[in-house]
Amino acid sequence: MEKRRLGKTDLFVSPVGYGCMGLTHAFGEPLPKEQAIKIIRSAYEMGYNFFDTAECYTGVYQDGTVSYNEEIVGEALKPYRDKVVIATKFGVRHKGMGLEMDFSPETIRKSLEGSLKRLQIDYIDIYYQHRIDPKVEPEVVAGVMKELIAEGKIRHWGISEANEEYLRRAHKVCPVTVIQNRYLMIARWHENLFSVCDELGITYVAFSPLANGFLSGMFDGNSKFTERGDYRTSMPQYTKEGFESAKGLMSFLKDLANQKNATIAQISLAWMLNKNKNLVPIPGSKNVQRIKENLLSAEINLTDSEIETIDKFLDKIDVPVFGGH
Repeated sequence: MEKRRLGKTDLFVSPVGYGCMGLTHAFGEPLPKEQAIKIIRSAYEMGYNFFDTAECYTGVYQDGTVSYNEEIVGEALKPYRDKVVIATKFGVRHKGMGLEMDFSPETIRKSLEGSLKRLQIDYIDIYYQHRIDPKVEPEVVAGVMKELIAEGKIRHWGISEANEEYLRRAHKVCPVTVIQNRYLMIARWHENLFSVCDELGITYVAFSPLANGFLSGMFDGNSKFTERGDYRTSMPQYTKEGFESAKGLMSFLKDLANQKNATIAQISLAWMLNKNKNLVPIPGSKNVQRIKENLLSAEINLTDSEIETIDKFLDKIDVPVFGGH
């Protein structure tokens, strides 16, 4: 399976990365630590070498103790440290479904030390600014990243939910290696950044590539998410209206999946992998078989004509999705 290069660096990663968030955050109660570690190690053994986490991906166990995603990722990948690329993020704290941001230089450095300790590593491969904070200029954040790279505490950096102006300004101060923005069949509003990334030598990392599991085709309007901490209960794609508006798309994808001897999720991922060779999606799952299926989507070939047909179909539909605007 051919790896993909991150930016202009010497980092080459599996064409599909593994998003670790759901092991502890947003998709119900956090998994027991040993079970989560086993899942991450299974992903590595399958061929994944790009793992994504964040300081704010936490959950609370029944006994009230906090589950830190970074701690699980660090423990799981400790035996393979020199063979994997670990990405984490700073500057955001969750408050219900909202976010609190702080990207002051002091907070960035404090966050970094916390992440290094939880991950049990000496440096971070990719350190993301988790969101854009209008109160802090991009040049300020980029300046801190330049210092951290010089100090050997991070190798490269990226920006999540970047826009073109912010990206260009930050890149002038300290070259950006990756951006991590939402991208999926029903949320294509960042496609304008593809050419910008190509121009600047930046890789596009796509988060939520399956609409938080919606594009797996495994759910319908009767699906219930009853676990404490499962955010899908408030996501617009998981309403009856969301499922109704996606009926045509799911039928279209099912037919294409049957033609390719694939799953709907694999077609959703193969579409973006074939469309943009400078892109790496990072789906997440707690199911080992699903994790394997996601990686194998990189082996599905879609022709330019097939991608064009898919895009024309997508142009005609409007499915509400979390994070939409």
